[in-house]
Amino acid sequence: MINIVLNIMKIEQIYTNCLAQGAYYIESNGEVAIIDPLRETQHYIDKATANNSKIKFIFETHIHADFVSGHLDLAKKTGATIVFGPNAKMAFNCYNASDNEEFKVGNITIKVLHTPGHTLESVTYLLIDENGKNHAVFTGDTLFLGDVGRPDLAIKSDLSEKDLAGMLFHSLRSKIMTLEDSVIVYPAHGAGSACGKNLSKETVGTIGDQKKTNYALRTDMTKEEFVTEVLEGISPPPQYFAKNAKINQSGYSDLDEVLSKGDTPLSVDTFEQLANSKKTLVLDVRTQQDYVKNHIPRSIFIGLNGGFAPWVGALISDINQPILLVVPEGKSEEAVTRLARVGYDNSLGYLEGGMDAWIAAEKTTDQIKSISAEEFAKKTKEDKLNVLDVRKDGEHASMHLNIDGLQHFALDYINHQMDQIDANKTYYIHCAGGYRSVITASILKARGFHNIIDIAGGFAALKKTDLSISEFVCPSTL
Repeated sequence: MINIVLNIMKIEQIYTNCLAQGAYYIESNGEVAIIDPLRETQHYIDKATANNSKIKFIFETHIHADFVSGHLDLAKKTGATIVFGPNAKMAFNCYNASDNEEFKVGNITIKVLHTPGHTLESVTYLLIDENGKNHAVFTGDTLFLGDVGRPDLAIKSDLSEKDLAGMLFHSLRSKIMTLEDSVIVYPAHGAGSACGKNLSKETVGTIGDQKKTNYALRTDMTKEEFVTEVLEGISPPPQYFAKNAKINQSGYSDLDEVLSKGDTPLSVDTFEQLANSKKTLVLDVRTQQDYVKNHIPRSIFIGLNGGFAPWVGALISDINQPILLVVPEGKSEEAVTRLARVGYDNSLGYLEGGMDAWIAAEKTTDQIKSISAEEFAKKTKEDKLNVLDVRKDGEHASMHLNIDGLQHFALDYINHQMDQIDANKTYYIHCAGGYRSVITASILKARGFHNIIDIAGGFAALKKTDLSISEFVCPSTL
């Protein structure tokens, strides 16, 4: 969380690591604007109340695809006006701003710059301070630090991704690169987001720095070169992106209602009865170490200690699927909230007492066999093993085990690549550190693949053994 206070103006970046997402709280002279709010909105309300201020505007940079925004709940609770850019066709009351339109927030001005490309309605908000100076831009998914937004997510557009990339080229050069080098850049996302391919770990920069370091802002770049480079290497968007965009456009249930239903303790017997329904998914959100030791048969692991919400969105294809939760003590509300951030609102409740209660009731449990990297290295010298690397394509390409029997596909696409696994073979699974490999193992076991062994510590541990590693060397360094 980053706070900047200048005289009577306050800018606060509220960053959520799980989504790699930045929302913004802007305050001036008793009035507040929120940009790209998360679904849980009470934090913004409490902050404004504490400062004796009123939330006046809710500015959306575009129709988000990677999370469910809090614009509707926040507007309902505060009476603030929801503002989208031109071309945003929403199913609820909001204000469609025009290019270059200005909004007063206390003593400052928020100017709308229509910057289509990521989506048709995408806008960048330019903050002009009380002295009339351009101070900062809130660029949404138009400009990231180190990258730009992917141009393949527009809702029901007749335009191709190349057409949108061309629009993005012009938006950047006519609306953003013309700003002073000192203007601060506040993007909607950082490293870890699937909304771009080369995002920086930094979450605040300047126009000047981006002109020097961002490949997409090279002044000698032609439109054709820009289109080619922006589209090169973009992975297919996670399956939930289109669903979240539709939710943000059409509306959603109040988060308070979702929490009331989902954050409900269920006895072992009630939980078991609900779990026996073919439509219900048991989702275990504890640590991978706890899941490996003991879990409910056919449950799926996606731990709260990792990129929980994006992995839920990538792997659970039915956004309306009923979900039962197995949670660490005191983490039920967090689990339901983080599910709701990506539109998974159908939580039925959580197992009261957790796995301890399940075991005490003498219910059936399952385990995943896990071995150390050292033990795995020893086994490779004794026999040929089937190894499954479930890291992302780029991770695998840059460095991987140099052994026979290695197979790779990214966890992101496991639901479409299940036919590449032979149920009669034993597989040793690894990712980078152990989180994704256990997710993979849980999904495979739930689908009837039981000859699964997890390599604890993942590739980070494997690199410390004497196993042979293949490493990509960039030709320019040779």
